[in-house]
Amino acid sequence: MIENPPVHINKWLLPFSWLYGFVVSIRNKFFDWGIFKQEEFDVPVICIGNITVGGTGKTPHTEYLVHLLKKQYRIGVLSRGYKRKTSGFLLATDTTTSKEIGDEPFQIKQKFPDIIVAVDEKRRRGIKQLLSLQCPPEVILLDDAFQHRYVKPSYTIVLSDYNRPVYEDKLLPAGRLRESTKALRKRADMVIVTKCPNEIQPIDFRIISHHMNLFPYQGLFFTTFGYQGLRSVFTDEEAILPLESLSGKHILLVTGIASPKTIQEKLSEYTKTVETIAYPDHHDFSTKDINHITEAFRNIKSDNKLILITEKDASRLILFKDQIDEDVKQCLYYLPIEVVFIDNDQEKFNRNILKHLRAATKIWLR
Repeated sequence: MIENPPVHINKWLLPFSWLYGFVVSIRNKFFDWGIFKQEEFDVPVICIGNITVGGTGKTPHTEYLVHLLKKQYRIGVLSRGYKRKTSGFLLATDTTTSKEIGDEPFQIKQKFPDIIVAVDEKRRRGIKQLLSLQCPPEVILLDDAFQHRYVKPSYTIVLSDYNRPVYEDKLLPAGRLRESTKALRKRADMVIVTKCPNEIQPIDFRIISHHMNLFPYQGLFFTTFGYQGLRSVFTDEEAILPLESLSGKHILLVTGIASPKTIQEKLSEYTKTVETIAYPDHHDFSTKDINHITEAFRNIKSDNKLILITEKDASRLILFKDQIDEDVKQCLYYLPIEVVFIDNDQEKFNRNILKHLRAATKIWLR
């Protein structure tokens, strides 16, 4: 059995959490009673969301769904485009930047240029815009929209970070929960526990399943991240450097994600010399940050060194290609990740999704 550190709770903020929880519960009741109207659409809409603030791995899991479905369906990914510098509906093109649509939609469009990617802070409007296209999507993946209840998805997947169990957490601001864990039983078709350690044991599955207390018809899956090797951020090299090539290297890890813990643990398997510069999640990099990273890299007293960033951060740092010195560019790599299902549950997950889409398509084609 693997034991996580206790979840940190700001107990002095609990009275504010109770007030926040009351407001959220009233809002949800208004949707349940039909006072706030939900809208369904004549196309399958799969929501990928969570009930916590902070990263749970929504983008890699969305990319997994794109991989699974893109050969059979015309896919549309709709996000609000967190921290973008634009507003309203915007359809991504080959020339769209991360500042225009946000780093996560930008990353998805870069990896899957043939699918439809759009952003809109109003999801109903965004879906309607997508369906008005000349070649509209046949399936819409709705990113981070579990709390956006004005749209009624045909299927809802909720992600939960293994390292911060939702059943041990508290509502904002004392904890990180956006809403009560009761929402999982009421509105989730599937829950995925993400970022699991490779050495997770069967007893851990049973403990988590017991605490989640889901209905039998709700799927519970466990995933971890697989790392594909290093890719250069700025050069045109398509070759992937294996992780084994990190042995003996001095790594400067730069992150702008919710928690660098998972990637730090992975790197420690290959090298003992890792320095970390950790910025907040979705950090908007500046010229000052670039200078700081460059100075920290050059201060490393080793000739066998490189800068490693996450794939999400690469979508933001690439905007500074004209401000980064060539010698630094040559040493700047990102680490792509992929979702790996634990306990050989990948086929079961795939069947559940494809079964839903076949059933939903038959209903709407009647």
